[in-house]
Amino acid sequence: MLKLLFPLPKEITIALSGGVDSVAITDFLSRKHKVTCAFFHHGTENSERAFEFVTKFCTNRNLPLFVGMLTSQKPDDLSPEEFWRNERYKFLEPLGNVVTGHHLDDVVETYLWACMHGTPKLIPRFRNNVLRPFLTTRKSEFVDWCKRKGVSWCEDTSNTDTKYTGSLIRHNLLPMALQVNPGLHTMVKKLVEKQE
Repeated sequence: MLKLLFPLPKEITIALSGGVDSVAITDFLSRKHKVTCAFFHHGTENSERAFEFVTKFCTNRNLPLFVGMLTSQKPDDLSPEEFWRNERYKFLEPLGNVVTGHHLDDVVETYLWACMHGTPKLIPRFRNNVLRPFLTTRKSEFVDWCKRKGVSWCEDTSNTDTKYTGSLIRHNLLPMALQVNPGLHTMVKKLVEKQE
């Protein structure tokens, strides 16, 4: 079951990547909110495939779609993930109240990464105009929502490529961390609920 961590404005823009999390929240929120979608194209093969999916998805549902395109070169001192994230947030800044599909699994992975660097932190509920109301929802809930509602989504193959830090944590480090503390998600969820 999908639950909001906090109330949302009636009019929102959803950062729609085509992945199961953003597709699920678009289907869920468009039932009671006036929704516009925003897609950021990273210039990769995965992005092109996702762009085609998102365009068709929004057309079929009569949802307005803003599209941004990566135009600058990555600095040498940034990882691809960090560079793409920064450019994506620049694109989202002028789009009003933007909702993302960040979920509890993302928070746990970020928490583990931050702990490994000696700076334990959580993904915050807000980042300027960006709202993250699903931080206590597991990714499996989004998958379940889409399956129950017959909503398709687009898989990003980079999510399984362990050359990216996020994937390395997700597929290698997290399973070992859960052997040490099977209640890791519950613990982090409580921390999320306490944060302002």
